[in-house]
Amino acid sequence: MKQSEENLIKVLIIDDSAFMRKSLTLMLESDREIRVIGTARDGNDGIDKINKLKPDLVTLDIEMPGMDGLTALKVIMEQMPLPVLMVSSLTTEGAQATMQAFDLGAVDFISKDLASISTNIKNIKGELIEKIKQIARSRLIQTRFRMRRLVQASHEKKIQNKPVLKPVSFESIAPDLQAVVVGISTGGPEALNKIIPQIPEHFPIGMAIVQHMPPHFTKSLAERLNSISKIRVKEAEQGDALEPGKVLIAPGGKQMTFSYDGSYVTTIISDEPLNALYRPSADIMMKSAATSFRGPLLGVIMTGMGKDGVEGLKEIKLKGGYVIAQDEESCVVYGMPQVALEEGVVDSMVSLDNISLAFTRLTKLRGPAKRPVVRGERI
Repeated sequence: MKQSEENLIKVLIIDDSAFMRKSLTLMLESDREIRVIGTARDGNDGIDKINKLKPDLVTLDIEMPGMDGLTALKVIMEQMPLPVLMVSSLTTEGAQATMQAFDLGAVDFISKDLASISTNIKNIKGELIEKIKQIARSRLIQTRFRMRRLVQASHEKKIQNKPVLKPVSFESIAPDLQAVVVGISTGGPEALNKIIPQIPEHFPIGMAIVQHMPPHFTKSLAERLNSISKIRVKEAEQGDALEPGKVLIAPGGKQMTFSYDGSYVTTIISDEPLNALYRPSADIMMKSAATSFRGPLLGVIMTGMGKDGVEGLKEIKLKGGYVIAQDEESCVVYGMPQVALEEGVVDSMVSLDNISLAFTRLTKLRGPAKRPVVRGERI
């Protein structure tokens, strides 16, 4: 059945490559819920067509002659705010620029490998369509940009059907918590940018994060977070210790697991298992952490598509841990937290801001930092 015109997701593509414009158009219009209403060759052309065509969403290349993507994004957010999905190259420079784009207001990104563009472009079709649909359906995103376009009504708009929240109450096990393990995907960079810099300098335990991103992007994300945070943040490398006051972000394209080296719990970075749906995978990281640490863990599941993390959280719960989920209202995509809630492994469901407050509270409850206790260690 053909979708009615008013229900279609209207997309504008801004890219200097005619091949990319054509390829993206063909991919998007293969889905009956999406219509490409126009394309533009650079930032200036794109801004002009946004004004004329009024799209629901824009895909935006970063490197373009004339007005580049970051400059165009700044103008879009200041003058005609609407959701923007960045199309970025799989390079260190592309990753750094993507992090800047999140700061300017981009919602998400799609990566392209410039070295094999003719084959890689087909590989991103499913991810591209899914992200565009999730962005278009996200109540949080649509409300955010609607509020911007209304030029600041004096108070934030109330969102109907507000989910029932469960406040954090981990006082009884806070003294025994060994580490924090976080699973996050779509909308993650922006969310992490809000909570990691708020973590107190003397955070008493280590934190491991799986953010679904390709290589280069996780390194740039870690470096940017480290530059604005009180605690140390880095992309995990082989043998890194998961210790108090340190945040380790799993490298894109790899799996991060843990082992006890005789003194600390340290990271193992590998390609195994080869058949995993996500690289890195929150499930794989969390299950390994639950095995490596003897005491309970604090599991956190945040914004993102799919259900990665729920099996790992089940292991954390079996070992006496505590699970916090981000609430629907503050998620860009309420997928991973929703599945965890439906599976019955969530102890507390809170807003993004209250996740930060939970980390601050944990610091106050724990007092001076102590080295984590691992499985098999004698006390």
